[in-house]
Amino acid sequence: MRITITGRNIELTEGLKAAVEERLGKLEKYFTPDTDVFVTLSVEKERKKIEVTIPIKGHMIRSEQVSSDMYVSIDLVEEVIERQLKKYRTKLASKKMNVADNFNSEFIETEEGDDEEVKIVRTKRFGMKPMYPEDACVQMELTGHDFFVFRNAETDEVNVVYKRKGNTFGLIEPEC
Repeated sequence: MRITITGRNIELTEGLKAAVEERLGKLEKYFTPDTDVFVTLSVEKERKKIEVTIPIKGHMIRSEQVSSDMYVSIDLVEEVIERQLKKYRTKLASKKMNVADNFNSEFIETEEGDDEEVKIVRTKRFGMKPMYPEDACVQMELTGHDFFVFRNAETDEVNVVYKRKGNTFGLIEPEC
């Protein structure tokens, strides 16, 4: 694995780099040697945050952890990614995802009993009247949800607005 570490509002000491490489190095058993791993360490007030992104053939494996200690955040992020990989092993290896060649063959072929199937337990249907993204944000706030699906009045396409950190909003538009 090739680990790229960047810092925001933090001096990247050799100790921090070594801790990241040591902890994330444990993930090498899952990936091929040419897999890129992008790590961003940042500090915002007393919050020490690490973001790890692993792009694999049009998909992303990602985790973000925050704590009061950067070394604790580093430990947490490695554990979360490892749990994600184990949980979704069968999905990642499937032909539909087409990402199996990014993973170490031993990881893909190993069978473990703790794989959980993704189960959809509820389906909702609702009418979508055209509205502007700003109106969709207001509607989302009124329903108390973290996202809202709507038909964009300008493009007539299905879009999603969602809450972001810092009391801001995001818009997801389809790309054709």
